[in-house]
Amino acid sequence: MKKFLNDPVDFVDEMLEGIYAAHPMVTYANDDLRCLVTAKPKAGKVGLTTGGGSGHLPTFLGFVGDGMLDGAAVGGVFQSPSAEQMYQVTKAVDQGAGVLYIYGNYSGDIINFDMAAELADLDGIAVKQVVGNDDVASSIVGEEHKRRGVAGIFFIYKAAGAAAAEGLSLDDVARVADKARSRTRTMGVALSSCVVPEIGHTTFSIGEDEMEIGMGIHGEPGISRKKLAAADAVVDEMMERIFKETSYAAGEEVAVLINGLGGTPLEELYILFRRVKQLLDARSVKAKHVWIGEFATSMEMAGASISILHLDAELDRMMAAPANTPFFKHVTG
Repeated sequence: MKKFLNDPVDFVDEMLEGIYAAHPMVTYANDDLRCLVTAKPKAGKVGLTTGGGSGHLPTFLGFVGDGMLDGAAVGGVFQSPSAEQMYQVTKAVDQGAGVLYIYGNYSGDIINFDMAAELADLDGIAVKQVVGNDDVASSIVGEEHKRRGVAGIFFIYKAAGAAAAEGLSLDDVARVADKARSRTRTMGVALSSCVVPEIGHTTFSIGEDEMEIGMGIHGEPGISRKKLAAADAVVDEMMERIFKETSYAAGEEVAVLINGLGGTPLEELYILFRRVKQLLDARSVKAKHVWIGEFATSMEMAGASISILHLDAELDRMMAAPANTPFFKHVTG
């Protein structure tokens, strides 16, 4: 294991100390570093919170700020935060208009967010939940409720954040977030494993000349392992599965997210986008909003994912809205 760290036990908390030192727009609640919240809550606005394991920056912590989330609870690397931590974040971000939970479809997170919502209810805080499940490789059509939430959750954050900034009600913010969820599809590919600091060795093995299509962000099995192919062929295989699930009519528009998993050079991500745009152009579908970079990583895993959000007029407006967070800034005009 080659990493810049001190004691592996302190990895998450020292990372958080660095974030707070670098970004005064965020702070923490209940004297707990792992309960990150905005330093400038806006009165009367619906609160937006997320959470999950560390090891995925910018998800979850990096999207707390203006025009996006208001709080995030995190656990150890690839470990869910506790219900109490989620509850403390909920209390800190509630401004009287209720709180929306947005998180990935993982059993530990579901259990703990449900418990946090029950605690919030006892305090009279209205809570709604939207669970990201964009990973098409993790379950078949008709059983989308079993799918994992991966990088496409960014689109839910962006849509919900813009809706809340517009002053919409909790019901309407949840509706917009759920629409973004239902219209997002993601496919990923992994080229290497990663190392959890407290474990000290790779979490799985993959050959130097192999790739795994559909692997999850914690190393969950994908749908096929094969020899590494040329970039265009890899994108073609990934996009084929996305196209099978969503009918894009000529003239329609999408948002595209090309996400690096932590160990992939930006240059390679742009090569992937080049092919994605060629495939969209061939169907006369416009890539109106495009983001390329690291949005949901898996430590130093080499690999990437492609997320496509099928836009309508409302979601187009939400994607275009300004945002300012430690790890994501979107300027309009």
